This record gives sequence, structure tokens and C-alpha cells, in this order.
Amino acid sequence: MTSSRPCSRAARAPIRTLLLAGALALLAGGCSVLPQPPAHAAIYDFGPPAAQAPAAQAQRLPAIALAEVQTLGLPEDSTALLYRLAYANAQQLRPYAQARWSQPPATLLTAALQEQLGQQRPVLLGDAGLTQQLAGGGLPAVLRVQLEEFSQVFDTPQTSAALVRVRATLSRASGQGEALQGQRLFTARVPADTPDAAGGARALTQASRQVATELAQWLQSQPAH
Repeated sequence: MTSSRPCSRAARAPIRTLLLAGALALLAGGCSVLPQPPAHAAIYDFGPPAAQAPAAQAQRLPAIALAEVQTLGLPEDSTALLYRLAYANAQQLRPYAQARWSQPPATLLTAALQEQLGQQRPVLLGDAGLTQQLAGGGLPAVLRVQLEEFSQVFDTPQTSAALVRVRATLSRASGQGEALQGQRLFTARVPADTPDAAGGARALTQASRQVATELAQWLQSQPAH
């Protein structure tokens, strides 16, 4: 007849030890297969603003109304940092998975233009600036900018450059509307120092500031009235 007596304490102790060791082994093994938290995307902007010119110099040129920069052929309101592989398919815009801008590029470019133009003249920004009357009852000239290209272009897997292209339109405002005064296309291409998102962001910042400088010089050459 088989005994039905429970195991003694001495017999149960090794069993507990084995069960505990097995549980710890399973827990340790399970930790290695748990999903890792997603990496945070790197966020870029154009960096701190440059030193401003003295206020007296900022009044040398007449005020201008700067409309918000509009995008043409680019994803609207997207903060993606975009690149093209020219050696594979130059027509395809690709976003970096772990990098983005702090604001849409059009917004960043608007701020860069305001900063650059503000060193030479008063800048009236947005819809309020478009209709604001100046001293003497006149309206300011109106600058409208379209952003047509804003990407990092890879010619090879290891070499790339920032490409920024904008179309600027200068108009004279009156009670009857706006009269076209001039239009020009500005393009800047700046080599990236590294073939990655960080290098692309630095080069795109430099290219944007180059465009802003050239646009400001063009405006200086336009007649005041």
C-alpha cells in the first residue's frame, strides 16, 4: 500500500530552492526579450538669432510687410527633416525617422527672414502687417515668399548638400490692391559636413540664412516707391 504521508520539511526545502531558481532564470531571460522604449527623435531649429544691428540703422529703409512664408510642392505644416537620394531616385522625398524640425520649415524661414530684414528696416509680420498704415497714411510694400525646395540631397551615400529654393514677390499696396513690383527666384546649395540628419540640419540652416541675406540685398536694390 502506497503511503499518503506528506513530505517532510527537509524534503520540501530543496524543491522550493529549485522552483525559486527556475523562476529567477525565467525572469532574467524574459528581461532580454522585452520591447525597448522607442528612441526620441532629435529636434532641430535654426539656432539662436544673430546679433541685431543698432536700432538707428534698422530705420534706414522703409518698413515692409512680410507675409507668412507659404510652401509649394512640399508637405504643408510638416516638421519632417527631408532628404533625397539623387543617386537612386531624386524625385522621392524621404523623411528621417528619428529627426525633425521644431516647427515647419516655412515657419522657421519666416523667422529667419524677419531677423535678417529687421536689421535694415521695420518688419510688419503676418496679416496685421499687410494692412497696417504707416505714418502719413501710406501702406508698406508687401513681400510674399514661397518655399519650393527644402531638403538634403545625397549625390552619393557619403556626400550631400542642403538645397533651399524660394520665390520672392514684392508688391506695392494701395487702396485698390497690390501692384507687382518685382519677382525673383533664390537658390542656395550648401554642402553638409556629415552624411546624416545633423549635418543636413546644419547645412539647411546655413542655406536658409544665405537665401535671407541675398533676398535682403535684392530688396535694397528695389525702388522705394
